[in-house]
Amino acid sequence: MQPSTRLRELLGRGQTLVMPDAYDPLSARIIEKLGFEAVQCSGFSMALAACEASEAAFGLERNLAITRSICGSVSVPVMADGEDGFGDETAIPATIRRFLEAGVAGINLEDQVLGQPGPKRIIPLDQALAKLRAARLAGGPDLILNARTDALAAAETAPEGLAEAVRRSNAYLQAGGDLAFVVGVSTLDQVALLVREIDGPVSIAAGMPNSLGNFSIAQLRDCGVARVSLPSLMVFSAIQAMQQALTIVREDDGFERIIAGERTCDMAAVQALLQR
Repeated sequence: MQPSTRLRELLGRGQTLVMPDAYDPLSARIIEKLGFEAVQCSGFSMALAACEASEAAFGLERNLAITRSICGSVSVPVMADGEDGFGDETAIPATIRRFLEAGVAGINLEDQVLGQPGPKRIIPLDQALAKLRAARLAGGPDLILNARTDALAAAETAPEGLAEAVRRSNAYLQAGGDLAFVVGVSTLDQVALLVREIDGPVSIAAGMPNSLGNFSIAQLRDCGVARVSLPSLMVFSAIQAMQQALTIVREDDGFERIIAGERTCDMAAVQALLQR
């Protein structure tokens, strides 16, 4: 089965699909080994792991290289983080083709102005729609398009942002998006409004610093969210774990607390990850 066919099948079951975000092949393999049925790539996490200040600084070529290696490391479908398409609508076909060649089943495409200083901004609606239509044409009917809007995150007030996010999401679904992905959501009430007002499947990011304690995956499932991603959870957890382990080593000059807290795995766990 083609990866895009499998991903479309997973999204069509009527159940919330949880797609943790990977930033390298090892994190993707962990996602698969723990029983998750699909992997999302996080450009933010890839850039952070490379000590780059932004996804724009990380760039298309490195994103593609890691996405390709992630696709090669797992058997489950992978959705790429296509950022803003790395250009205007004329650049979109080549970007989509290159991600398809890397083996992805789907791709995020967003409407924020990537890599610009100052407050978050979004591109005009007509430009965003042109990009989505170009992506749909280049990707064909099978590629899953996760149409992302940053309207809520970019707005001066939450009510204004929610209204614009709903308007854009419905337009994006009409233009060929398979999912409406609204970022910047911080409350369950916002989730419920989006699911109610958007005429199609809604995708939400969870486990983020702005929402970690505000809603659970179970609550998102109860709201009827179609897809949940975890954009920063794995890379932030890895940073925390490494810092804690090395702090213990520096403070204790030994490993007793590492052992007692089970803060490292053994070779059997490593070998299990390496086995396909």
